[in-house]
Amino acid sequence: MTNADELIPLARLLAMAYRDLIENLHHRLRERGWNQVRPAFGFVLLAARDAPITITEIAALMGTTKQAASKLAAAMSDSGYLVMGTDSDDGRQRPLHLSPRGGELLTDVEDIYRELEAEWAKVIGAPALKRLRRSLHTAVLASHGGELPAVRPSW
Repeated sequence: MTNADELIPLARLLAMAYRDLIENLHHRLRERGWNQVRPAFGFVLLAARDAPITITEIAALMGTTKQAASKLAAAMSDSGYLVMGTDSDDGRQRPLHLSPRGGELLTDVEDIYRELEAEWAKVIGAPALKRLRRSLHTAVLASHGGELPAVRPSW
């Protein structure tokens, strides 16, 4: 690495790496037949994997209005990734659950991430990739009180 490389802020390099990974992820998803997947879907699917999620929670997660969150949830439901629940005590809030199709999508996403990481390991070496993962994990935990935050868009 040259001194000029060291002048590139880490945040910029992380943003470039993130964009590269996400673009490659979506390219490979399309190759596997997942043609209706939008980048915003991933944030909601990850949240719904852990527990049912409401429109209000989607709006907070995505940093949008409830109307925009409702449209996103409708698109994801129409595509078969989420299903509307009926188990809410509050009739105004109908929780959304990850559907089996949504679970299959997340499985493919994790498979593709493993492929992409293997490609990075070929470039920088498996030990360097392991150190990078460990270092990023440690830094994120330290800045969030020892817990990993929800994965959410930065816009």
